[in-house]
Amino acid sequence: MTQPPPPPNQPPQQPGFGPPQDPSQQQPAQSPQQPPSAPAGGPDLNKAPEPGYGYPQAPQPSAPPAAPQGPGYGYPQQQQQQQQQQPAAGYGYPGQAQPGPYGQPQQPGAYGQPQQPGAYGQPGYGQPGYGYPQPATMPMQPQPGGGGKKFNSQIAIIVSAVVAIALIVGGGVWYASSSGKDDDSKNTAGGDGKNKTNGGGGGENGGGSGSSGAQEKAPADTGSKVLFQVPAPKTPKDVTSISTAGSWLTDTVYAKSGIAEVVGYDRAKGTKKWTIDLPGPVCEGSGRTTEDNKTAIIFKPDMPTKGDPQSCTQVAVIDLETGKEVWTKTAQSGTMPISFNNVTVSGGTVAAGSTSGGAAWDVATGKQLWAPKTSDSCYDSGYAGGAKLVAVRKCGEYEARQLHIQNIDPKTGKVITEYKMDEGIEYAAVVSTDPLVVAADVGDSAGDGSGISDFFSVDNKTGKLRTRISAPGEDFAARCDAIYKIEKCSGLAVGNDRLYIATEEHDGSGESYGQTNEIVAFDLATGKQTGQRADAGDDYEIYPLRMDGNNVLAYKRPPYDKGGQIVSIDGGTFKQTTLMENPATENVRDVEARMSPDYAEILFSKGGLYMSSVYASDFSAGTDRKEYLVIAFGTS
Repeated sequence: MTQPPPPPNQPPQQPGFGPPQDPSQQQPAQSPQQPPSAPAGGPDLNKAPEPGYGYPQAPQPSAPPAAPQGPGYGYPQQQQQQQQQQPAAGYGYPGQAQPGPYGQPQQPGAYGQPQQPGAYGQPGYGQPGYGYPQPATMPMQPQPGGGGKKFNSQIAIIVSAVVAIALIVGGGVWYASSSGKDDDSKNTAGGDGKNKTNGGGGGENGGGSGSSGAQEKAPADTGSKVLFQVPAPKTPKDVTSISTAGSWLTDTVYAKSGIAEVVGYDRAKGTKKWTIDLPGPVCEGSGRTTEDNKTAIIFKPDMPTKGDPQSCTQVAVIDLETGKEVWTKTAQSGTMPISFNNVTVSGGTVAAGSTSGGAAWDVATGKQLWAPKTSDSCYDSGYAGGAKLVAVRKCGEYEARQLHIQNIDPKTGKVITEYKMDEGIEYAAVVSTDPLVVAADVGDSAGDGSGISDFFSVDNKTGKLRTRISAPGEDFAARCDAIYKIEKCSGLAVGNDRLYIATEEHDGSGESYGQTNEIVAFDLATGKQTGQRADAGDDYEIYPLRMDGNNVLAYKRPPYDKGGQIVSIDGGTFKQTTLMENPATENVRDVEARMSPDYAEILFSKGGLYMSSVYASDFSAGTDRKEYLVIAFGTS
């Protein structure tokens, strides 16, 4: 599929740091073995997927490797018929497109794609008005209630003056067969260079070492209660929606971005421990923290208005324990200040990327380590952190782009190893930096707005391709914002040299009218499914959150009359252990249902579950419904 012309008002793509390096010789992907048969009545999963336009070609071996086989055991039944049918009106389903922010009429999807309504009460997204530059997802809250099958619509990609992209997925609500705890008493909702994953331990995706390394244990009573909730802040005058991206956990603090502030709450009581006031809203927060609980944010230098939306030019390090702003810096591309899209932390370095290139600073001192060079022909569009620092570097012109996935030295930016993707792949997301796993929508073939058609497992030491995993959008529920937020992915986790990924929902068993799905595992060395499968159970939908040692922590989105669950999946046996089950009272369910794992920020650690919105809006103005920025649950 031919790439569209560049969107309007695209910021100039200035060169980034460092010249591109010669790639290492790629290894041909290993040929997967024949996967097990699909469940009865399922699709033909043994058909080899056809590579899309721009798929990287491996060197020709002496004997051509077999094409990768389709997904194996545990793969859900495809629902082509469901994908084509439109849901009937009702249950809050919008009858027409909603106006965009600042009263602008709704725009058609980018590149000629028609605007599609959201599923089960999610209106389609309007265009951020007046050149609002922040390229962030603007999710509408799903309406609780209303059972039945999920409407799997195409995702609308909306163009603003600087390409604001919204990637959404319908969040259906389903009926339950398993019991929940309906307890009214639980209802109150009305740097040393080391890094760790937010809410988890050290290592990539919170992984640990040893036979298990798991830190999360099941309590004697898995029933949770609402610890606290934070009402949604009111948006400024004439501003329809505003970013509240960013949430973090330490042993004592839950920190969350509000409007032009970051607030630290006691993680058990919800009382405010500190507030960092900012001149403008937070555009993005890193999902990585240092061992001494420092992290990085991007924010605007002033509050946006109709006439001046402001740009995301400020990069800061904040201390999550003390509530102090350690330093704030900016960077330039030539003589122009850079408006950053993403930020991460790795090895004592803060790195931020953009369409104008990338820059980096020392966490402790704020000393600038590198910035874009106007003499370069490539630029760093973004970085992924944690155990390694990986740059996604763009070279070439639009429609002939080549992405360089670079493992770089966090202190100097020097390229250690590099993997070059084939021309024609415009965007890529880094799912994990160690092991290195990259997701991309090859030839725009995903078709569902997920940003993923294939995963690429790359050897960090050599830069050679280990294997490629085909993950058709209609079959798998993971998604990445590869356009701007390079390491923002959901519905997957990486550990044990495996990729754990949620499947799309499909019909449940027996007489259930609801939907369900699974988590399946792929071996990152061979690209084959391991045969492991963790079922959500009828009427639940399961999403991987992160690794806990060798185990996978997952959230189970509940049916309309139950509370959500947190489960730990044993990395070896795939046995599930319930760690938490939330209250099933109506008003608690109503708040939890609006925190879809596709777009809300969900953190779990040490018996505490914290769910928060990434936007504040005035869409509920004039209604009786109370909106929440945060809801927190805990077990005794």
